[in-house]
Amino acid sequence: MAAPNASNSASVLNEKTVDQREFNGATASHTEGIGLVEEAKHASQSEQQMSLRKAIKLYPQAIGWSVLLSSTLIMEGYDLALLGGLYASPQFNKKYGAFNEVTGKWAISAAWQSGLSNGARAGEIFGLLFAGWASDKYGYKVTTIGSLILMICFIFVLFFAPNLKVLVVGEILCGIPWGAFQSVTPAYASEVAPTVLRPYLTTFINLCWVIGQFFAQAVNRGSVQRPDQWAYRIPFAVQWVWPLPILAGLIFAPESPWWHVRHGNRAAAKQSLLRLTSRNQPNFNPDETVALIEHTNELERSMQEGVSYRDCFKGIDLRRTEVVVGIWLVQTLGGQNLMGYFSYFLVQAGLDPVNSFSLSMANSGLGAVGTIGSWFLISRVGRRTIHFSGLCCQLTILIIVGCLSFAPASTGKWAIGGMLILFTFVYDFTVGPVTYSLVSELSSTRLKAKTIVLARAAYNASNIFVNVMTNYQLSSAAWNWSSRAAFFWAGTCLISAIWVYFRLPEPKGRTYAELDLLFEQRVPARKFASTRIDPYAETSAKSHKHSVGTDDGEVVDEKL
Repeated sequence: MAAPNASNSASVLNEKTVDQREFNGATASHTEGIGLVEEAKHASQSEQQMSLRKAIKLYPQAIGWSVLLSSTLIMEGYDLALLGGLYASPQFNKKYGAFNEVTGKWAISAAWQSGLSNGARAGEIFGLLFAGWASDKYGYKVTTIGSLILMICFIFVLFFAPNLKVLVVGEILCGIPWGAFQSVTPAYASEVAPTVLRPYLTTFINLCWVIGQFFAQAVNRGSVQRPDQWAYRIPFAVQWVWPLPILAGLIFAPESPWWHVRHGNRAAAKQSLLRLTSRNQPNFNPDETVALIEHTNELERSMQEGVSYRDCFKGIDLRRTEVVVGIWLVQTLGGQNLMGYFSYFLVQAGLDPVNSFSLSMANSGLGAVGTIGSWFLISRVGRRTIHFSGLCCQLTILIIVGCLSFAPASTGKWAIGGMLILFTFVYDFTVGPVTYSLVSELSSTRLKAKTIVLARAAYNASNIFVNVMTNYQLSSAAWNWSSRAAFFWAGTCLISAIWVYFRLPEPKGRTYAELDLLFEQRVPARKFASTRIDPYAETSAKSHKHSVGTDDGEVVDEKL
């Protein structure tokens, strides 16, 4: 069925359909009558019944473009792991640190370590705020291209930094494009693919982080024994490997069709959708898919959803913002920060730098295996179940690591290394990848970019606290807690697990329109999976009635 246009929209309306909300912008005359609703409903049913194999055949270009754009986060994963690893490099410490007469070694103080780590986080907050505005105004593609150009320029500051002050400035500047990548990648990945592909493309972002971490440890492992300045300059220079090929590919990438619809350009949305899908696929109607996007956009507008940061804290979106922000905060409070300091953590526990970097490479490699394994898990188990179970496993491992601090050093340090590798596998099998799926699905489509910006900014702000705590906990020149620091993070992990149990909803298998209505009905988080909802049973513009109930027959609410 073709979508109604300006010339025939009036003919598809009758007395039973009084919902005539205008579509904003260039399609203002494209009313949401029976034709649009029926097309949207048919597209929604087709999308929910679509198998993974069919989705891959239908959306191969969407997969490729999403993977390319997500690969920008390899750079962030690389640098953040690189910096934590360089703290265990003798030449790096000799160049930028001070001699510690107590330990007889060169070391960078905990205060400067916090400054370096938090400099990147502060820059990322600025980058996130910039990307939230730029991606809404200019699109995900243009925002990412501009950020890649900035990244190429700012790496020069890190490479030629003569002292710690300039190094901190370099980290702040590089954090700006990293922040933009954090915002754009999950939003783009969730909008260019159908429901069945969304969890795979969004969780692939976590794999990009792991790939970056693996390369950081490999480069550090290969250069740590050099007796000159190239022991740390080579790792910084490798950062130029990523931006150029990604930039060359993104020039030809299509923009998200959802972004075009939000800007009132239906023709561009359809053209973008055609570029994301393979041609001559039976039973696929691009007009119906665009109608689904339009219907969801109009449904959110009817709920009085705007597109500003202020709207993220109004009405039902306040809850959605709280959930998405909370998911990101769990990323910092669940003990995951120890993975970024893996090499340094092991050195402080008594392992030599070479062996610590070797274990770090194994750690990152197993993390990649865990992320790929999560793709098999996520198709069978709900996101909420995966997330909560992962946190409980992390809590157990952290307690064991803390207890191992009382074991003899000869055996304890290797046992600690093994448990931290297991921790990384559990994290990258559960909490890590599923987070990207959750944050992209639980925020509304009109406020997706800005909600992710706020959540990721909160994540980076909390990381400032986490980095300061971790640096002081592990530094031999400060508190020198060594592996006993795991007890502290076990406590924050427990708090995170309690929050997830009571506040995290289940979005598995839901379209964006269904999620919109579940939030508007104020369905409790633990009932999201069992609640039935029909976003296409419309009766009037002001009082839509939907079939809403749980599997046990309980009616949550009938009126929107």
